Amino acid sequence: MNIFRLTGDLSHLAAIIILLLKIWKSRSCAGISGKSQLLFALVFTTRYLDLFTSFISLYNTSMKLIYIACSYATVYLIYMKFKATYDGNHDTFRVEFLIVPVGGLSFLVNHDFSPLEILWTFSIYLESVAILPQLFMISKTGEAETITTHYLFFLGLYRALYLVNWIWRYYFEGFFDLIAVVAGVVQTVLYCDFFYLYVTKVLKGKKLSLPA
Repeated sequence: MNIFRLTGDLSHLAAIIILLLKIWKSRSCAGISGKSQLLFALVFTTRYLDLFTSFISLYNTSMKLIYIACSYATVYLIYMKFKATYDGNHDTFRVEFLIVPVGGLSFLVNHDFSPLEILWTFSIYLESVAILPQLFMISKTGEAETITTHYLFFLGLYRALYLVNWIWRYYFEGFFDLIAVVAGVVQTVLYCDFFYLYVTKVLKGKKLSLPA
Protein backbone atom coordinates (compact mmCIF):
# COMPACT_ATOMS: atom_id res chain seq x y z
CA MET A 1 0.00 0.00 0.00
CA ASN A 2 1.39 3.40 -0.95
CA ILE A 3 1.22 6.56 1.15
CA PHE A 4 -1.44 8.17 -1.05
CA ARG A 5 -3.91 5.32 -0.58
CA LEU A 6 -3.24 5.23 3.17
CA THR A 7 -3.73 8.98 3.62
CA GLY A 8 -6.80 8.76 1.36
CA ASP A 9 -8.29 6.08 3.61
CA LEU A 10 -7.48 8.13 6.71
CA SER A 11 -9.07 11.24 5.16
CA HIS A 12 -12.18 9.21 4.37
CA LEU A 13 -12.29 7.89 7.93
CA ALA A 14 -11.73 11.39 9.32
CA ALA A 15 -14.68 12.71 7.27
CA ILE A 16 -16.99 10.00 8.61
CA ILE A 17 -15.88 10.54 12.23
CA ILE A 18 -16.27 14.33 11.92
CA LEU A 19 -19.84 13.87 10.69
CA LEU A 20 -20.77 11.39 13.41
CA LEU A 21 -19.28 13.58 16.15
CA LYS A 22 -21.01 16.65 14.73
CA ILE A 23 -24.40 14.96 14.90
CA TRP A 24 -23.83 13.34 18.29
CA LYS A 25 -22.36 16.37 20.08
CA SER A 26 -24.91 18.84 18.73
CA ARG A 27 -27.75 16.30 19.10
CA SER A 28 -28.85 17.53 15.70
CA CYS A 29 -28.52 16.54 12.04
CA ALA A 30 -29.52 19.98 10.75
CA GLY A 31 -27.78 20.76 7.48
CA ILE A 32 -26.95 17.12 6.77
CA SER A 33 -28.49 15.38 3.77
CA GLY A 34 -30.00 12.09 4.87
CA LYS A 35 -30.30 11.14 1.22
CA SER A 36 -26.56 11.43 0.65
CA GLN A 37 -25.93 9.29 3.72
CA LEU A 38 -28.39 6.65 2.49
CA LEU A 39 -26.55 6.59 -0.83
CA PHE A 40 -23.20 6.14 0.92
CA ALA A 41 -24.65 3.28 2.99
CA LEU A 42 -25.80 1.69 -0.26
CA VAL A 43 -22.34 2.25 -1.75
CA PHE A 44 -20.55 0.44 1.08
CA THR A 45 -23.11 -2.36 1.23
CA THR A 46 -22.85 -3.21 -2.45
CA ARG A 47 -19.07 -2.72 -2.62
CA TYR A 48 -18.05 -4.83 0.32
CA LEU A 49 -20.06 -7.98 -0.29
CA ASP A 50 -16.70 -9.62 -0.93
CA LEU A 51 -16.30 -9.74 2.84
CA PHE A 52 -18.21 -13.01 2.57
CA THR A 53 -16.05 -14.45 -0.21
CA SER A 54 -12.46 -13.28 0.20
CA PHE A 55 -9.87 -12.06 2.71
CA ILE A 56 -7.15 -9.62 1.67
CA SER A 57 -5.75 -8.35 4.96
CA LEU A 58 -6.80 -7.44 8.48
CA TYR A 59 -6.49 -3.75 7.58
CA ASN A 60 -8.68 -4.16 4.50
CA THR A 61 -11.39 -6.10 6.34
CA SER A 62 -11.34 -3.73 9.33
CA MET A 63 -11.74 -0.62 7.17
CA LYS A 64 -14.60 -2.19 5.22
CA LEU A 65 -16.45 -3.08 8.44
CA ILE A 66 -15.83 0.39 9.88
CA TYR A 67 -17.18 2.10 6.75
CA ILE A 68 -20.31 -0.06 6.73
CA ALA A 69 -20.97 0.32 10.46
CA CYS A 70 -20.41 4.09 10.45
CA SER A 71 -22.60 4.65 7.40
CA TYR A 72 -25.53 2.84 8.97
CA ALA A 73 -24.91 4.54 12.31
CA THR A 74 -25.14 7.90 10.53
CA VAL A 75 -28.39 6.90 8.82
CA TYR A 76 -29.78 5.75 12.16
CA LEU A 77 -28.93 9.06 13.85
CA ILE A 78 -30.51 11.08 11.04
CA TYR A 79 -33.70 9.12 10.45
CA MET A 80 -34.39 7.77 13.93
CA LYS A 81 -32.58 9.15 16.97
CA PHE A 82 -32.47 12.80 15.87
CA LYS A 83 -35.25 12.66 13.31
CA ALA A 84 -36.91 15.77 14.74
CA THR A 85 -33.90 17.87 13.69
CA TYR A 86 -33.67 16.49 10.14
CA ASP A 87 -34.42 19.16 7.53
CA GLY A 88 -36.37 17.11 5.02
CA ASN A 89 -37.85 20.24 3.46
CA HIS A 90 -34.48 21.13 1.98
CA ASP A 91 -33.22 17.59 1.37
CA THR A 92 -35.26 17.20 -1.79
CA PHE A 93 -32.82 15.89 -4.39
CA ARG A 94 -34.43 13.15 -6.53
CA VAL A 95 -32.05 10.27 -5.81
CA GLU A 96 -33.82 8.01 -8.30
CA PHE A 97 -32.24 10.19 -10.99
CA LEU A 98 -28.90 8.92 -9.73
CA ILE A 99 -29.67 5.31 -8.80
CA VAL A 100 -31.49 4.31 -12.00
CA PRO A 101 -28.89 5.58 -14.51
CA VAL A 102 -26.03 4.28 -12.34
CA GLY A 103 -27.73 0.89 -12.11
CA GLY A 104 -28.17 0.73 -15.86
CA LEU A 105 -24.58 1.81 -16.53
CA SER A 106 -23.18 -0.82 -14.14
CA PHE A 107 -24.90 -3.52 -16.22
CA LEU A 108 -23.55 -2.10 -19.47
CA VAL A 109 -19.99 -1.15 -18.46
CA ASN A 110 -18.22 -3.48 -16.04
CA HIS A 111 -15.17 -5.73 -15.80
CA ASP A 112 -17.13 -8.97 -15.58
CA PHE A 113 -20.83 -9.72 -15.97
CA SER A 114 -21.27 -11.41 -12.58
CA PRO A 115 -23.46 -10.35 -9.62
CA LEU A 116 -20.61 -9.29 -7.31
CA GLU A 117 -18.76 -7.45 -10.07
CA ILE A 118 -21.88 -5.61 -11.22
CA LEU A 119 -22.66 -4.57 -7.64
CA TRP A 120 -19.06 -3.44 -7.13
CA THR A 121 -19.24 -1.39 -10.33
CA PHE A 122 -22.59 0.04 -9.23
CA SER A 123 -20.98 1.18 -5.96
CA ILE A 124 -18.10 2.87 -7.78
CA TYR A 125 -20.45 4.78 -10.09
CA LEU A 126 -22.85 5.68 -7.27
CA GLU A 127 -20.12 6.96 -4.96
CA SER A 128 -19.02 9.43 -7.63
CA VAL A 129 -22.38 11.23 -7.42
CA ALA A 130 -23.60 10.36 -3.90
CA ILE A 131 -22.57 13.77 -2.54
CA LEU A 132 -24.91 15.63 -4.93
CA PRO A 133 -27.91 15.64 -2.54
CA GLN A 134 -25.68 17.24 0.13
CA LEU A 135 -24.36 19.90 -2.24
CA PHE A 136 -27.89 20.51 -3.52
CA MET A 137 -29.12 20.94 0.05
CA ILE A 138 -26.40 23.49 0.80
CA SER A 139 -27.28 25.43 -2.34
CA LYS A 140 -30.94 25.51 -1.24
CA THR A 141 -30.27 26.63 2.33
CA GLY A 142 -27.63 29.09 1.18
CA GLU A 143 -24.93 28.12 3.68
CA ALA A 144 -23.33 25.30 5.65
CA GLU A 145 -22.03 24.99 9.21
CA THR A 146 -18.24 25.06 9.49
CA ILE A 147 -18.08 21.50 10.84
CA THR A 148 -20.13 20.28 7.86
CA THR A 149 -17.68 21.93 5.48
CA HIS A 150 -14.80 20.16 7.25
CA TYR A 151 -16.60 16.87 6.64
CA LEU A 152 -17.01 17.68 2.94
CA PHE A 153 -13.39 18.81 2.66
CA PHE A 154 -11.98 15.55 4.02
CA LEU A 155 -14.41 13.57 1.87
CA GLY A 156 -13.21 15.38 -1.23
CA LEU A 157 -9.59 15.11 -0.13
CA TYR A 158 -9.98 11.34 0.15
CA ARG A 159 -11.04 11.09 -3.47
CA ALA A 160 -8.33 13.47 -4.69
CA LEU A 161 -5.68 11.40 -2.88
CA TYR A 162 -7.05 8.25 -4.47
CA LEU A 163 -6.56 9.82 -7.89
CA VAL A 164 -2.88 10.30 -7.04
CA ASN A 165 -2.84 6.72 -5.74
CA TRP A 166 -4.07 5.44 -9.12
CA ILE A 167 -1.38 7.46 -10.93
CA TRP A 168 1.24 6.00 -8.59
CA ARG A 169 -0.01 2.46 -9.13
CA TYR A 170 -0.04 2.91 -12.90
CA TYR A 171 3.58 4.06 -13.02
CA PHE A 172 5.04 1.76 -10.34
CA GLU A 173 2.77 -1.31 -10.47
CA GLY A 174 1.36 -1.23 -13.98
CA PHE A 175 -2.18 -1.28 -12.53
CA PHE A 176 -4.95 0.72 -14.18
CA ASP A 177 -8.70 0.47 -13.52
CA LEU A 178 -10.51 2.69 -16.03
CA ILE A 179 -13.89 2.43 -14.27
CA ALA A 180 -12.51 3.51 -10.90
CA VAL A 181 -10.38 6.27 -12.40
CA VAL A 182 -13.17 7.83 -14.49
CA ALA A 183 -15.62 7.69 -11.57
CA GLY A 184 -12.97 9.19 -9.30
CA VAL A 185 -12.34 12.05 -11.71
CA VAL A 186 -16.09 12.77 -11.90
CA GLN A 187 -16.33 12.78 -8.11
CA THR A 188 -13.32 15.07 -7.71
CA VAL A 189 -14.67 17.51 -10.31
CA LEU A 190 -17.91 17.79 -8.31
CA TYR A 191 -15.87 19.00 -5.35
CA CYS A 192 -13.83 21.61 -7.25
CA ASP A 193 -16.23 24.50 -6.62
CA PHE A 194 -16.51 23.48 -2.98
CA PHE A 195 -12.72 23.29 -2.55
CA TYR A 196 -12.37 26.83 -3.90
CA LEU A 197 -15.01 28.18 -1.51
CA TYR A 198 -13.52 26.21 1.39
CA VAL A 199 -10.09 27.77 0.88
CA THR A 200 -11.33 31.30 0.18
CA LYS A 201 -14.04 31.43 2.84
CA VAL A 202 -13.99 28.72 5.54
CA LEU A 203 -10.23 28.86 6.14
CA LYS A 204 -10.61 32.62 6.57
CA GLY A 205 -13.32 32.20 9.21
CA LYS A 206 -16.28 32.93 6.95
CA LYS A 207 -19.41 30.84 6.40
CA LEU A 208 -19.63 28.81 3.25
CA SER A 209 -22.43 29.13 0.74
CA LEU A 210 -22.86 27.50 -2.63
CA PRO A 211 -24.43 29.27 -5.57
CA ALA A 212 -27.83 27.87 -6.56
